[in-house]
Amino acid sequence: MELGKGKAGPGTGPGTGTGRLLQASLLDCKDELEERLERCVGIVSSLTCGLSEREANDALQAHICKGTPQHEEICLGLFTLVLTDPAQAQKCYRDLALVSRDGMNIVLNKINHVLMEKYLKLQDTCRTQLVWLLRELVKSGVLGADGVCMTFMKQIAGGDVTAKNIWLAENVLEILTEQREWVLKSSLLVAMAVYTYLRLIVDHHGTAALQALRQKEVEFCVSLLRERFMDCFMIGRDLVRLLQNVARIPEFEQLWRDILHNPQVLSPQFTGVLQLLQSRTSRKFLACRLTPDMETKLLFMTSRVRFGQQKRYQDWFQRQYLSTPDSQSLRCDLIRYICGVVHPSNEVLSSDILPRWAIIGWLLTTCTSNVAASNAKLALFYDWLFFNPEKDSIMNIEPAILVMHHSMKPHPAITATLLDFMCRIIPNFYPPLEAHVRQGVFNSLTHIVEKRVLAHLAPLFDNPKLDKELRAMLREKFPEFCSSPSPPIEVKMEEPVPMEMENHLEKDEAGYDHAEAAFSDDEEELGSKGKKREFRFHPIKESIVEEPVDITPFLEQLDESLKDKVLQLQKGSDTEAQCEVMQEIVDQVLEEDFDSEQLSVLASCLQELFKAHFRGEVLPEEITEESLEESVGKPLYLIFRNLCQMQEDNSGFSLLLDLLSELYQKQPKIGYHLLYYLRASKAALGRMGLYESFAQATQLGELHTCLMMDMKACQEDDVRLLCFLTPSIYTEFPDETLRSGELLNMIVAVIDSFQLQELVCHVMMGNLVMFRKDSVLNILIQSLDWETFEQYCTWQLFLAHNIPLETIIPILQHLKYREHPEALSCLLLQLRREKPSEEMVKMVLSRPCHPEDQFTTSILRHWGLRHDDLLGEHIKALLIKNNSLPRKRQSLRSSSSKLAQLTLEQILEHLDNLRLNLTNTKHNFFSQTPILQALQHVQASCDEAHKMKFSDLFSLAEEYEDSSKPPKSRRKATALSSPRSRKSAAQPPNTEEESGSSSASEEEDTKPKPAKRKRKGSSAVGSDSD
Repeated sequence: MELGKGKAGPGTGPGTGTGRLLQASLLDCKDELEERLERCVGIVSSLTCGLSEREANDALQAHICKGTPQHEEICLGLFTLVLTDPAQAQKCYRDLALVSRDGMNIVLNKINHVLMEKYLKLQDTCRTQLVWLLRELVKSGVLGADGVCMTFMKQIAGGDVTAKNIWLAENVLEILTEQREWVLKSSLLVAMAVYTYLRLIVDHHGTAALQALRQKEVEFCVSLLRERFMDCFMIGRDLVRLLQNVARIPEFEQLWRDILHNPQVLSPQFTGVLQLLQSRTSRKFLACRLTPDMETKLLFMTSRVRFGQQKRYQDWFQRQYLSTPDSQSLRCDLIRYICGVVHPSNEVLSSDILPRWAIIGWLLTTCTSNVAASNAKLALFYDWLFFNPEKDSIMNIEPAILVMHHSMKPHPAITATLLDFMCRIIPNFYPPLEAHVRQGVFNSLTHIVEKRVLAHLAPLFDNPKLDKELRAMLREKFPEFCSSPSPPIEVKMEEPVPMEMENHLEKDEAGYDHAEAAFSDDEEELGSKGKKREFRFHPIKESIVEEPVDITPFLEQLDESLKDKVLQLQKGSDTEAQCEVMQEIVDQVLEEDFDSEQLSVLASCLQELFKAHFRGEVLPEEITEESLEESVGKPLYLIFRNLCQMQEDNSGFSLLLDLLSELYQKQPKIGYHLLYYLRASKAALGRMGLYESFAQATQLGELHTCLMMDMKACQEDDVRLLCFLTPSIYTEFPDETLRSGELLNMIVAVIDSFQLQELVCHVMMGNLVMFRKDSVLNILIQSLDWETFEQYCTWQLFLAHNIPLETIIPILQHLKYREHPEALSCLLLQLRREKPSEEMVKMVLSRPCHPEDQFTTSILRHWGLRHDDLLGEHIKALLIKNNSLPRKRQSLRSSSSKLAQLTLEQILEHLDNLRLNLTNTKHNFFSQTPILQALQHVQASCDEAHKMKFSDLFSLAEEYEDSSKPPKSRRKATALSSPRSRKSAAQPPNTEEESGSSSASEEEDTKPKPAKRKRKGSSAVGSDSD
């Protein structure tokens, strides 16, 4: 049983967290924040222990007077006690109000910190207390409580109707409703609350409880909109979008009538809906509808993930947030956030980081309902409708045009449905404002061309891949953008494949000849031969245009002789000539009078001249000695060759390392190119250790970090090369590769089944060792958080090694049947091949009993069929050993350890499950003397509750006791009987899972054994009891 996992749901009072703040898995390190808060609690407790209330308050005041750190310690200690000890919460809050000297500022900052970074890990009791504390802060009118309230609202996830999320939405709404006068003092809080709950109303329907909450939200929003409309006006045009989603609710119908026909009723300053639509929505409102965790994940994807490698992150995000029918509405929030908040820098835009349009394209393809697809497209184009270049940003409209542009070749139907939507939204958004919407879309397209997001729109609008009627509609709506400056040339593209797509438009209305536009999860269509084609947003490989390299600024800083050689290198037409010049440059660097300050400039020149070296695949298609030697004949590799020919104490050796270090700063790929050279070149045979010298010469200055960064770069660029390097990396650097799972995770994250089989062969041939006994358990535990295929690869590679299973059997204590099926299935299949040892049996029996977890029963059954005598002895030993422990000590031990401990009740539960599994079989595992002796031993000393619970199990021992005197044949016949087994004795036995011949022979072998043992039964029981 894991400690610290509170079971009390929000609102249910104290949980089982025993004073702990955060939930933690067995693999988590101690949280720094939690440690600090616990220290503060310790200080408060030590100061107030055994004192009266007044004395305690004096002690706290005296401690606070010592300085600011002491003031912070006491405030945080009392804050933590409020969260973790509900019984003392009122008293601690009162003390906190008395001792705080900064208007609770420390506490408010810490609440925001916990909400933004630790909320998902908070114990349920602490969540309940945190809401209680917010209520008290609001009641007290603490300055800054409105900020905390807004952070709380940010934690209410859209598209989520789970109990905890609904609980939070309901409780925060209750506070806002109760403290309405306080809410009205903050214009921003009014606007944020209206924006939040207008959005949540859409999700809350169905059950009576949700309907009741929805009605409260409707009344709350309508009253604030009517009373404080100009405060809500600051939301901008997205207020209209949210009001459109709830327009059919009666209260909002009336509000809409006033907005459209009688705006002055709401506020004298409000002139009409156009005024609102022309106002841009602030980032803070768009961001408030994503939880901190969603926001962090999206920002990571748009700033750190490389284009083409996003699938695993998108899959994780979809599983976490987009997998339920209710989550359809969340896609609009995500698209609005990406368009309006995520504005990458020019540096990121020009890099290979995952672009915004690719994420939006993926979100569109995951819409599974018509309404969700329509709303998602509206969210994408929303800033286009009333776009004003003077007020609005190009970054808000850029994603939509790029999704259409980049989807034209791989997914023309996606481009078609978006262009169709863009045309049809103009007259249909709000007919009285059609002219304004048309102008807004026109402004958007004009601005896109002016800012060179796309040089021309004609290739998009008048593309032959589009339906004729759609092209005609585009020419009619946007004639200015359909004429190309030069005659349009039809680019050869793949044949368009029809995609079935759900959409709010009918087929006839859309005017498509071959396909109905829609966004679905699978996007699969049966091809002409019945084969499924799969459509996804694959990275578009742009053709690389080689531009002339300009190294003039660097040349001016070089000596004349070196400058001439670099120019020769630039003009060199073939590899052989370049290699000769490169060798001359290396020779000059090695001269005694060479100025080492020129290394950095020289490195810049080489990096620019040999950019092509670092593009494309390094490894030859067909790997032979000749092809490998040819592949390492590049000019830049001459630096590596010279290094290999030198002794490390040579003065030139460090100079060349310095040159490589400078190159490494400018082109990090040089690291894995060096590894490849040392592995592939005959000249580098036995010199792999040079890489360590290189790593120490770099700015990183440390082998492990340098190696991991280089292998990561290799993984991202060339998976074949990664697999090629793996055996030599593991062999040459065992301390860096075998002590953690970092490199292993890189490998299994990208290899396919063929490459896995190659690695398994390397292991079995002795060329590769990826695990060693002292660290394998830790690595396998780390792997439990990896993807399914990654875990299966890891277990396949582990099983290829000759490591005893007992080394890793403790991992069983970390495995949960719902969360770790990959590891459990691999371990189960391996355990069935082993003879059970006492440690194995102990670990297997230590698993908690659960009706759906069949692991323990299945392996015990298998061992019972194959190794019944050995299993019987081990179970007997464990039963007697655990029975001899006092009950109190057992319960204390099992509740105080992080890992599951073996208890007597667990063993009996597993044995009872095994007995039930074997009830209708001919197997006589429970007729063995050791088992019966152990059951007698336990029955004699256990309490009545256990005797009742396991009465059928203990009855086996009673039968054994009664049948010690009768003839052998009778003993044998009654050995397995029990109230349940006797009842089913007349039924024919089930066929065993094992093959017929082997199971039959095993039964014949095992049947006589119990009878032979029973002759010694009486004496054995006595000795065991002693």
